[in-house]
Amino acid sequence: MTTRPAVPGEPTDTRTSLVDTTTAAVQGFGPINKIHQHLCAFHFYSHDMTRQVEAHHYCAHQNEEMRQCLIYDGPDSEARLIGVEYIISENMFLTLPEEEKQLWHSHEYEVKSGVLFMPGVPGPIQRKDMEKVCKTYGKTIHFWQVDKGDTLPLGIPQLMYAFTRDGQLYDNLLRDVEKRDEVDFDKERDNRAYMSGPVHGIHPMANGRGKGLKTQLRETDSKTIDVVPRVFV
Repeated sequence: MTTRPAVPGEPTDTRTSLVDTTTAAVQGFGPINKIHQHLCAFHFYSHDMTRQVEAHHYCAHQNEEMRQCLIYDGPDSEARLIGVEYIISENMFLTLPEEEKQLWHSHEYEVKSGVLFMPGVPGPIQRKDMEKVCKTYGKTIHFWQVDKGDTLPLGIPQLMYAFTRDGQLYDNLLRDVEKRDEVDFDKERDNRAYMSGPVHGIHPMANGRGKGLKTQLRETDSKTIDVVPRVFV
C-alpha cells in the first residue's frame, strides 16, 4: 500500500482504549456486522477523470435489489473511511426521476473488464455475484480527497463515477493492484466475457449523460422555524 499522510492529532490515550474495549464488549454493531463482502474497484471524480483512486468497498445487502457499502482507501486496519456507495438493481434504477439518474453510474464495464473484484475470493465464487453486479447501478460520494494528500476530509462531498471503457484507467494504478493482490485482470476479463449488463442496455442518463458533473457549494437563504417558548410547570 502507498504510505498515507499521517492524520493529525494526539495518539490514542490508554483511557480511550480501555473505554473502547468496554464498549466493544457490551454494545451491538448490527449495521457493521451485516457487512458480508469486500469489493475492490477504482473511482474517478465525476468532473475530472485524471483524478483516480483505489476504493475498497465493504458491503451489506439491504435486500436482493439494494446493497450499501462503506468505502475505505485500503484493506488494512489503518485505512481511512473516504466515502459510501449505494448499489441498486436495474429495475430500481428505472424508477428514479430522470435528473437523479445522471448521478448514478453503470457497473457493466467494471465487471466485464475484471477490475471490480473480491480480494482473496476464488474466481468461480466471485463470478456468481458479479453476474448480478454487472446489471446494477451505483451512486458514490467521497468525503475525503485522499488523492490530494489531505490529512483530513476537507471540502464538500464529491460525486464519483466508475470507468466505462478501455483506456480510461491509469495502467500503473491497475498493475500495482494486480501485483499486490496477485490477480490477473486480463485473464478475468476472458472469464467474464459471457456476462451481460442491464437488460435494457445502459441508460443514456446514467454516467452523467456522458458529461462531467461537479459538486459545488452555493449560498442560499436558510429556512427558519417559528420558535415556540418552552413552558415549565
